[in-house]
Amino acid sequence: MPKKIMTVDDSASVRQMVAMTLRNAGYDVVEASDGKDALAKLTGPVDMIITDLNMPNMDGITLIKSVRADSRFRFIPIVMLTTESQADKKQDGKTAGATGWIVKPFKPDQLLAVVQKVLK
Repeated sequence: MPKKIMTVDDSASVRQMVAMTLRNAGYDVVEASDGKDALAKLTGPVDMIITDLNMPNMDGITLIKSVRADSRFRFIPIVMLTTESQADKKQDGKTAGATGWIVKPFKPDQLLAVVQKVLK
């Protein structure tokens, strides 16, 4: 059974690129447009979440904190995929519970390498 990955980004084009990259590699993908949408769609098990940082309604840091507060999802990998690369932003993500950090723009091979690494 393929692994299920949720991708969360307010940019439809980024969501489509991430989803296409993951689907072409054999993963099931659930797409969400922001943190609130992600929480609403997080009704069953997922193997990983890839989220943007800066989004309307609920940002990536708040989403991570909300996901980590739910015992069902406390230990799933969460990777930030964002344009932000400052050390303090990365530290905020790590403190909230992010597993990893990818800076946009990303290469599909880079994304898949991170996904494969954290899903082992």
